Amino acid sequence: MEYKLALFDMDDTLLAGRTIYVIADKKGFRKQLDEIINQKIPSYKKTIQIAELLKGMSLKEFMNIFHTIPLNPNVEETITALKEKGLKTAIVTNSYDIAAENLKQRLKMDYAVGNHLIIKNGIITGDVEMHNKNPVDNINDCLSRSVCKREVLYDLCKKLKIQPKETIAVGDGGVDIPMIKAAGLGVAYKALPHVKENADIVITDLKELLNYL
Repeated sequence: MEYKLALFDMDDTLLAGRTIYVIADKKGFRKQLDEIINQKIPSYKKTIQIAELLKGMSLKEFMNIFHTIPLNPNVEETITALKEKGLKTAIVTNSYDIAAENLKQRLKMDYAVGNHLIIKNGIITGDVEMHNKNPVDNINDCLSRSVCKREVLYDLCKKLKIQPKETIAVGDGGVDIPMIKAAGLGVAYKALPHVKENADIVITDLKELLNYL
């Protein structure tokens, strides 16, 4: 298969860390974050509550902390090689678009999709506009998430006029499974066991991806 689009999760895939956890540890709200994460409610409702923890934080401080998160090994080399082979590249995250867009520019990628934090006068308001505009309450449904990565894959395919089988999707967590299953080549990167079970291939170094092109 000649692949034309590669989609990547951001946290713990392109980045060696999870954005909201790094910020929570720095700002002292990790306990509150864990309490939200551990609730048995649809993920999109957690997204709304988590954004409230950022209320009053400046965009400058948010980005300064975000920039402390290192890239995983061989990220830049892999993205460059994919682009040289003619693939479009995308970041798809249930974190925030300001972070994803910044990383997209740093890596010279083509697309970045995430949730939109509301910022006024340089200050985070605590409100968020979710990418998924019509969430459902069934926690087993991809559409219960603030970003359904499967639907993002389909949307990008329509934009590029390609088929899902012509895509590669790379991720590490449960939120990535619908995207991994929908792609032509689903890739589990340093992933949890249930993610590996749903992937076509399992890798521990992103440069291994180039062996499948």
